[in-house]
Amino acid sequence: MDLAALVPAGASASRSLVVTPELTVAHWAEGMPPVLGTPFLVYLLEVAAADVLKPYLPEGWATVGAQVNVAHLAATPLGMTVTATARLVSATERTATFEVVVHDGTERVGEGTHVRGVVDLARFEKRWKAKAAAAGQTRPGTGGAA
Repeated sequence: MDLAALVPAGASASRSLVVTPELTVAHWAEGMPPVLGTPFLVYLLEVAAADVLKPYLPEGWATVGAQVNVAHLAATPLGMTVTATARLVSATERTATFEVVVHDGTERVGEGTHVRGVVDLARFEKRWKAKAAAAGQTRPGTGGAA
């Protein structure tokens, strides 16, 4: 798979979400304010970057996050909409690097870079299932037998 040959430089995509109670720091940490948590900002920019690549991938292939270097610059309160935009800045055979920006309609709240790797889903599934079996898990996330 050669991402550099498949995806045009500068390709971009955006994803938006409304900050709901489950996405706030207050939901996960008592005494914290009801603002967008950094893990959800990162999730949103990862999804935007994956959206850039998705139309160019053959059936049976997907991308996975490989590296995130992001600054969370400002708080976004409950109820506001945040939008992440990812723009492809470079690609190799197996990876794509994106410039990412997150905005909440008032100001830039996040920025940085994100790298995604391309995977053959059948091979990827075989590897994670073997790992789960070796760890004694028959169902993902159970920690034990089904």
